[in-house]
Amino acid sequence: MRIVMTGATGLVGGLLVQKLGDHDLSLVGRRLVADAPARAVQRIGPMEDWPKLVSQSTYDAAICCLGTTIRVAGSQAAFQAVDRDAVSAFAAAAKAAGARHFLMVSSVGANPATRNFYLRTKGEAEAAVQSIGFERIDIFRPGLLRGHRPGASRPGESFMMAISPFTDLLTPHVFDQYRSIAAESVAAAMAACIGREGNDTRILENRDMLGLIGNR
Repeated sequence: MRIVMTGATGLVGGLLVQKLGDHDLSLVGRRLVADAPARAVQRIGPMEDWPKLVSQSTYDAAICCLGTTIRVAGSQAAFQAVDRDAVSAFAAAAKAAGARHFLMVSSVGANPATRNFYLRTKGEAEAAVQSIGFERIDIFRPGLLRGHRPGASRPGESFMMAISPFTDLLTPHVFDQYRSIAAESVAAAMAACIGREGNDTRILENRDMLGLIGNR
């Protein structure tokens, strides 16, 4: 299968790219993925060039694992430029290049109508992707991601990961979408969805992702 992907240097994306070595994979981003599969084609440039880079080939599916924080981005506007605008621009370019299936990492609680800035931006990104016209869309909404981010400094996330075993125990099963989840599990669930048939949009939260990989 021909796949174009962005966000391969992030936590989930870095794990997922290792699971896609049997596909014809094109990676679009701002920097090289050092441990990318040998057959992967890497197209590197600033975000504003990504649509042009995507257009250099044709694809069956597109994957977006982009995600930052306001602290890392530097401002709310810079955060929106990545988590909403770059996501929608990448999706539109992938659709124009033939992709029928789109997979994206979002966040539990994403909602374009909420007052929470972070979750509203994530919801706006989801809405933008859904308006583009893909045959199938899989939106992954994990809770707090557990995993090691090489070279990343996110003290807030590190603290939450440290206490997540305790907070998870205190979270009732009916609200398990708010529990933490291993980034490896999210990546495995995304890999399991590649090539699935269907003409719909599916929202996958923690329980759905763990179910896909047989780990409830």
